[in-house]
Amino acid sequence: MSLPVPQLAQAMLVPVLPILVIFGAMVLFGELGPLPAVLYGALLAAVGAAFAVRHARELWHVAEFAGRLASDADAALPRPGSSFIAVALVHAIARLHRDLAAERRRLVSEAAASDAVLDSLPDPLLILDADRRVQRANQAAANLFGGALQGRELIQVLRHPAVLDAVKAVLAGGAGSRQIEFVLPVPVSREFSARAVALRQASGRPVAILALQDLTAVKRAEEMRADFVANASHELRTPLATLIGFIETLQGPARDDAEARTRFLGIMREQAERMARLIRDLLSLSQIEMNEHTLPQGQVDVREAIGFVVDMLQIQANAKGMQIEVDAGPGLPPVVGDSDELIQVFQNLLDNAIKYGRRDTKVVVSIKAPRGVAMPGRGSALTVAVADRGEGIAREHLPRLTERFYRVDSARSRALGGTGLGLAIVKHIVNRHRGSLTIDSVEGEGSTFTVFLPIVETGQVTAV
Repeated sequence: MSLPVPQLAQAMLVPVLPILVIFGAMVLFGELGPLPAVLYGALLAAVGAAFAVRHARELWHVAEFAGRLASDADAALPRPGSSFIAVALVHAIARLHRDLAAERRRLVSEAAASDAVLDSLPDPLLILDADRRVQRANQAAANLFGGALQGRELIQVLRHPAVLDAVKAVLAGGAGSRQIEFVLPVPVSREFSARAVALRQASGRPVAILALQDLTAVKRAEEMRADFVANASHELRTPLATLIGFIETLQGPARDDAEARTRFLGIMREQAERMARLIRDLLSLSQIEMNEHTLPQGQVDVREAIGFVVDMLQIQANAKGMQIEVDAGPGLPPVVGDSDELIQVFQNLLDNAIKYGRRDTKVVVSIKAPRGVAMPGRGSALTVAVADRGEGIAREHLPRLTERFYRVDSARSRALGGTGLGLAIVKHIVNRHRGSLTIDSVEGEGSTFTVFLPIVETGQVTAV
């Protein structure tokens, strides 16, 4: 392989130039005549040029070898001849390349181990540069904020003024760390504690670590305890007073009245069962609210779940001469959800339809595939509508039906065994599933409760 002409000329000029200078000086001072000087100079120049060409070729092969190593191409050791310098250079370059490759593998391994440690943390964590751009984010942060976070500005990921101010302060050196609490209102309200800490890189530029801790479960537990005490004390007051009154009566005037004792014990049994239902529903609602911020990861066959509920309530419907009709098309996709919770939703809706529907009428359950049905920002949804033929509900009551203990007709609701919590439970379960609930009613004709549930999208991984 020949050297390019410019490199060859430069290689020859390096040993020839000092020879020409020396012989020129000798001619100038009269030490040699012009002809001998030219002859000796030409001879030495030829020898120097031959030496330069030989070593220049070897050095060129060494340079090519280094270039192939730099581009990560396969590079076999060249045969540089007998030059000790070229052989030493080739082996030194190969050794340096091996050392650098080993160091790179070590750094890649350490980076992978660091990423694994960050991803194993249960709480979201972001590492931000001096411009508040995300340098690294763990898996918990990706699950919370969605999508690829690296390279995005913090304001694009988390738009909360207090958090942005805290990160800005620690990056500016005004504080070693800042800790704040804030609320993310969508898709469901969640409360977090954020801690921002500033670090200095080797280059001197600051970076900030933003660690988030989800406080929702703790806050919900505190609210649950307070709500449970308030609701239980309010709703249990009446049945407890009734029980105490009947007990006192049975211990006093009706002590020997067998007929009164039988009637009073029946009423006391009803009141005790009502308290048991109330406590059961309160505990169920509290548990649902505590987990409302976490999206279920399972898949549910809605047709199968509704079939189970229909079988369970068929005796209750037969007692009123009512029929439960299920209208479901073929090929219904599964929905993302918790099977037990969705069964509870359908059970509460069907139970209400049977309780408040007229005797000898139908309760119709319609299940529709998601063709053309979608929720804003949530993709396609399966719809489940439960329609009864009851007295209907006045329009002014509809917005408040899912409130705790709200009853359109309190006396009738209690007489039918209602606790006033059924629709509140439905609302919170549907919220946890990132679905929605709509209520339509016409007085004198009946009511329709429609649940929208997100379906399992193609390629979506969920637990079974």
